Amino acid sequence: MDMSSEHTTTHPSEGGEMSSEQTITHPSEDGAQADYSEQTTTNPDEYHAHDEYNAHDEYNAHNEYNAQDEYNAHDEYNAHDGYDAHDEYNAPADQPEPVLDQNPDAMIPQTDGAPVALNGSDLQDQEDYEVEVKLSDLQADPNNPLYSAKTFEELELHPDLVKGILAMNFNKPSKIQEKALPLLLQDPPSNMIGQSQSGTGKTAAFVLNILSRLDLVEEKQRITPQALVLAPSRELARQIVGVIQVMGSFLDGLIVGTAVPTEAERPSRLECSVVVGTPGTVMDMIKRRIFPVSSLKILVLDEADNMLDQQGLGDQCIRVKLMLPRTLQVVLFSATFPEHVREYASKFAPEANQIILRHEELTVEGIKQLYLDCEDDFDKYGVLTRSSATEIELRMTAEGHSCVSLTGGIEGAMRDEIIDKFRSGEAKVLITTNVLARGIDVSTVSMVINYDIPELHNPEAPTRQADCQTYLHRIGRTGRFGRVGVSISFVANREEWAMLMEIQEYFDTEIIRIDTRDWDEVERIIKQTVKHPRSKASFAGT
Repeated sequence: MDMSSEHTTTHPSEGGEMSSEQTITHPSEDGAQADYSEQTTTNPDEYHAHDEYNAHDEYNAHNEYNAQDEYNAHDEYNAHDGYDAHDEYNAPADQPEPVLDQNPDAMIPQTDGAPVALNGSDLQDQEDYEVEVKLSDLQADPNNPLYSAKTFEELELHPDLVKGILAMNFNKPSKIQEKALPLLLQDPPSNMIGQSQSGTGKTAAFVLNILSRLDLVEEKQRITPQALVLAPSRELARQIVGVIQVMGSFLDGLIVGTAVPTEAERPSRLECSVVVGTPGTVMDMIKRRIFPVSSLKILVLDEADNMLDQQGLGDQCIRVKLMLPRTLQVVLFSATFPEHVREYASKFAPEANQIILRHEELTVEGIKQLYLDCEDDFDKYGVLTRSSATEIELRMTAEGHSCVSLTGGIEGAMRDEIIDKFRSGEAKVLITTNVLARGIDVSTVSMVINYDIPELHNPEAPTRQADCQTYLHRIGRTGRFGRVGVSISFVANREEWAMLMEIQEYFDTEIIRIDTRDWDEVERIIKQTVKHPRSKASFAGT
């Protein structure tokens, strides 16, 4: 089967050369927790963050921690207990400066996710969806022009920030930015819970808010953390660092640090203006007084629904927040917020302004959603656990495909090397678990393959339940910012078919069946979908 004009994947029994575009395949989850770089089990002898948090709807930070004292390590923690220097720390980010074309006539595509300078894709904001604003001040009118900005000039930003925005070719705010930025930038700062489709400018919105609030006049301020961004994975943290560096490239004195698992020797003190990290490492660095928190002004949770809903990550996020100043501005962003998570998020970010979408509006119709009716699990390469990703990689490599695999079991620099190979195009196929289901932006990805249907692991449920949120985040790695995309889900039995139909009904969209016995028809459908460089994407339910 020749798919040279666009990328695709090849049936297990066939060979064929992969094209210049790229594919992401998702084997089974092997338990959502295992896929993240930092999941910990709460010690029963210590307090359970969720229980304590729920017991105090408006908790006081001084109940356990005093942010100004930066707590003493001997109060509750021993600086040597459970510490492994090879697993935990990273010094401030040693990222190369982005190369920006200073020619005003040069067109650098507008971006979200990873900047174009880092092989991200350009932003193509959709016009046919509506953003609902719910203000914390119930007496205020959300339709007031004060709560909307049609141009960046209306925001009265620092000239160096305007240069950064223009360097990324943000000509006007996207829908989410139009509503979110005036609320984020107002003084005194207010909390926010923001929701919008993948690729509509959420990352750039919270980065712009962070950069606008930094004090970089004095040397001491430049090396003192003022903003913290928490992300669920190492890869997403690295990507956010890239966005901050590109947008802040004209700010004198900006230093961005990372706090992610690494084999590198830990610093004695984190000296930077902005810290981007994963919750477990951030929490440990604060405990060991490596990360000073008394000057922090902003806390951002990216992919916040996942961060708060996962047992381990949720506990860690609560613990981190309890260690920070009470006057912090808390910003939560995600493409999805299930109702039970939204209620919890409202406690994490009290009195927050909210930007809301109905779940029917979330699925991108620009992504052609298909499913293959396989005869049995053997047709799916027998993918049952994340360890099988290596086997799939070996088999596809033997068939002539350029592949890499990335799961939660791979650590440190090796993970960085793998994702960089995929970003650069050296590897055409990335086989991964849910560790990369969220936030990652690689512009050339035009297909996502679900080897299994994302599933909620509820032992008390009478039948298997689909994880609709994870499905949306997975397929959102393609069809980015108005491009075309194809998602293919493998279905091998009636239970998997039922879960896929549950997803179809939830998002009020259509997932089309294609017959694995007719590969010419499969090829025709995919080529027809991706033959144009742009899709005319719309959002279901509008």
